[in-house]
Amino acid sequence: MTSAGDTDRKLNLEDREDGDEDFGLEGNGPKLRLNRRAVIGAFIFVAAAIAFLYVVLPQIGGLNQTWHRLDEGNGGWLAIAALLEVGSYAGYVVLLKTVVPSHKGRFTWTTAYLVTLAGVAATRLFAAAGAGGIALTFWGIRRTGVPRREVAVRITAFMVCLYSVFMVTVVIAGIGLSTGIFDGPAPIGLTVLPAVLAATVIIIFLLFALVPGDSERRLKAWSHGRGEVASVAGRLAVAPAAIAAGTRVALRLLKERHPGMLGAVAWWYFDIAVLWACIRAFNGDPAIVTVVMAYFVGQLGNLLPLPGGIGGVEGAMVGALAAFGLDAGLALVAVLSYRAFSFWLPTVPGAIAFVQLRRRATGWAAEDAIDNEAPVSPGTLAT
Repeated sequence: MTSAGDTDRKLNLEDREDGDEDFGLEGNGPKLRLNRRAVIGAFIFVAAAIAFLYVVLPQIGGLNQTWHRLDEGNGGWLAIAALLEVGSYAGYVVLLKTVVPSHKGRFTWTTAYLVTLAGVAATRLFAAAGAGGIALTFWGIRRTGVPRREVAVRITAFMVCLYSVFMVTVVIAGIGLSTGIFDGPAPIGLTVLPAVLAATVIIIFLLFALVPGDSERRLKAWSHGRGEVASVAGRLAVAPAAIAAGTRVALRLLKERHPGMLGAVAWWYFDIAVLWACIRAFNGDPAIVTVVMAYFVGQLGNLLPLPGGIGGVEGAMVGALAAFGLDAGLALVAVLSYRAFSFWLPTVPGAIAFVQLRRRATGWAAEDAIDNEAPVSPGTLAT
């Protein structure tokens, strides 16, 4: 399987860097400061969240009466759920490897795995609506030597590929339920509204693809010498230009029917299957399309300013499943079991992957310093 870096040579991206400041975990762009206080605070919050979700919450509203279901879960279905989660992360790695070019042969399958799992750990620990994982992914790819601008474009392409599956599925499932094409309850707030929002997002990104490829260069050239306001406008052109270029990369991969695009499908659908398997483990039998919609509505909880959306995702997902007719107690037990697989299980491997990725990055920095016949500065290795 070839990466998009091998098939997409028409972008002709430039390494437009002012002084080549390092994009480490404290570099330009998204900020992710890994100091001791932040890490300790994150762990304390996570521990408190676990205690609330798995001990306090079941006591609220009489849900403790159904808590014994945890002991009655079907071990076979739960084992299937664990395997499905492995398949989900494998899909993420495949998509990342497809979209990101391998500079100096460094972005191997192992590197893609380490970046994926390390990003998971960052997302879990830092309340930034997923920005912690994106910042760490940016840093990991940048450490391989890929130019900063191209990293931004490739991450944008990756996110467009990944979330296009999310949005298209919500549109199809929402419209299908609301029109009766699919069997199941169809509350407007959980079918029509999400479908409209998803369709809007799709249209916006398709419009981004129409932005001319040289728009950034043109606007910067126009802004030169025209005052502070024009100068700021020129600098702000970087973001939409990167989004437009990334969207075009994603559309090109889709047009080429690149097999790596299936990684995005695997990431979402294997994870949805984990939730379905957890419901089945506790003798639930909902319509699959309602599980799909409840899953995606629950994912909106990740937008809350909480590490990994802890609490927000669980609450939104349980509420959505209950609105679609699933018993609230069963929904709670199934969702908490699902989150144990999708959220907690990868956290420890993610922390280990981060340590391994840092070691690789240090080695790459030393190699580059030798190639450039210059000593490795402390800032180069800073994380």
